[in-house]
Amino acid sequence: MLTPQLLSSSFSASFDEKLRKKAARIHKSILTLDSHCDTPLSILHSHIDLGIRNDPKSSGSKIDFPRMKEGGLDASFFAVFLGQGKRDEEGNLKAKEEAIKIFEAIYSMVKKYPEMAEIAMMPDDAYRIQKSGKRAIYIGIENGYPVGRELKNLEAFYKLGARYITLCHSRNNDICDSSTDKNGPEHNGLSDFGKQVVLEMNRLGMMIDVSHISDKAFYDVIALSKVPVIASHSSARTVCNHPRNLDDEMLRTIKANGGVVQLCVLNSYIKTQPANPARDEAELKLSQKYKNFTELSPDERSQAIHEWHQIDIDYPEIFATVSDAVDHIDHMVKIAGIDHVGIGTDFDGGGGIDGFFDISEAGNITFELVKRGYSAKEIEKIWGGNFMRVFRQVQEYKG
Repeated sequence: MLTPQLLSSSFSASFDEKLRKKAARIHKSILTLDSHCDTPLSILHSHIDLGIRNDPKSSGSKIDFPRMKEGGLDASFFAVFLGQGKRDEEGNLKAKEEAIKIFEAIYSMVKKYPEMAEIAMMPDDAYRIQKSGKRAIYIGIENGYPVGRELKNLEAFYKLGARYITLCHSRNNDICDSSTDKNGPEHNGLSDFGKQVVLEMNRLGMMIDVSHISDKAFYDVIALSKVPVIASHSSARTVCNHPRNLDDEMLRTIKANGGVVQLCVLNSYIKTQPANPARDEAELKLSQKYKNFTELSPDERSQAIHEWHQIDIDYPEIFATVSDAVDHIDHMVKIAGIDHVGIGTDFDGGGGIDGFFDISEAGNITFELVKRGYSAKEIEKIWGGNFMRVFRQVQEYKG
């Protein structure tokens, strides 16, 4: 005879299984898009082959084509990322050359596996490629550094396939101030050149990414842009007080602008981390050893990445959970509305939490959303529909 406790446990397990099946059906039926990952770094510096399934713990790699398929991820924006270096003529030229090498690495890897993936340029490409059973690979640029001070570089990068630019990274550049530059603001938001960049990106049909930029730069962009903007990998500052996240007024502004904020699953942006002085010291020493990760040779960069992954092993963080991540979605939906929230993992650039450690576990986000009562239509919006709406609006405006 079953006791009440066993009956309750059995009912709970049965209900949980029904929700999992429902989540799996939804996840399979919609277009799922990750608006930001740093996988090109893995290709170039860790020599990761995206055509084979890599182990995330031993390789440090969070994304490859087999795991995208396994996790039901249909489309991803691969970031052409450059850390901020010297802002003189030589430094800018070198940054542009490095950016082109990263573009070439992306194209080469996709070309190597034509049966698995395809380069995508326009919003409708993802839906067409999805029907073929392949993964759609878009390209964005993280950090406007390779633009230098030349507006013509924007069009050159657009022609190479770049469909958004994150205006800066962790330090100020010639376009705008960063949210995390230790020296504080330099331009009080957008520079004069940055204002030209915003308008030229509008003209080209290139999405403006406000992740990483300072609060003042954020409002400058919103005031100037003629089209909605994206935050390709940012979360809610009210839930986790980090300057890389957006506060409630910024979320309301994104709503008014018609843009979209993409949940970033980098641990420290999801949940405030307890003090870990040993890890902090190890990271500081590594940064000093490799000159703040600028001006490195290819071999030095590969070794630096290897040593950074070792820090994760030697001094592990306390991982946030999928539930913690969806707390951000709940809050952003509450403040900005269901039409203005999406997902941009920052995998291979630091992203990864318990239950969503690599892209093979993407379905766990959908399951948590189903558990919390989100409808299939709402989940479709979060997993790609909202981002694609902005993408289309930016393309329709260009010219």
